[in-house]
Amino acid sequence: MNTIQMATFFVFHVAVAFAIIKQVWESAFVDKNIIFGLISGYISLGLIGFFIGLSIEMAYPGSFSGLYINGMGPEVLTERMLYYSYITLLTIGYGDILPVTLLAQKAAILIGLMGQFYLVIITAVVLEKYIRHRNK
Repeated sequence: MNTIQMATFFVFHVAVAFAIIKQVWESAFVDKNIIFGLISGYISLGLIGFFIGLSIEMAYPGSFSGLYINGMGPEVLTERMLYYSYITLLTIGYGDILPVTLLAQKAAILIGLMGQFYLVIITAVVLEKYIRHRNK
């Protein structure tokens, strides 16, 4: 995958995530579509984290230790980076893949913060709207 493709995918997923989060945030009534939108927004954040991590690893190989498993070729890079992105977004952090450069460590912080801010702020707002409308 070249740099232009990577940038295009990243911009696309950022735009999609922003649109989903905006629709969820601005919804006046919470129904199943908003709940699905809430889930989709979280999944989109994981994909954004994936592209951030993959971009770092492609630009600076070796930024993450544990990405490559013995006996497996470089084709597992995308699968392992996707796994790392969601494990970091969810703040599970098993420790099997580690950011070893300063840039990769800062990206890990960003991915973790994106997940926590999303859960704390966006999910709380949706729950508040649901509770308010249910009690009416």
